[in-house]
Amino acid sequence: MDRDTRNAAIGALWVLLLFGIAAYYLPTVMLAVGRVSTILAAIIAAVFMVAIFVVFWLRGRSQRKKDH
Repeated sequence: MDRDTRNAAIGALWVLLLFGIAAYYLPTVMLAVGRVSTILAAIIAAVFMVAIFVVFWLRGRSQRKKDH
């Protein structure tokens, strides 16, 4: 395993851990926020889903810059 592959694997592990922990606590957070505002709870869920795609989009942009 070379240095770039190892760094990519470590980065993927961090992303999986962070989003895994966030996904685990997301229902609890949504229920707590839902007591205040159901719209705000839906916004939190939407932000979580969009954040996953934003991270992968940014990673793709970073990789394209490295390849050229």
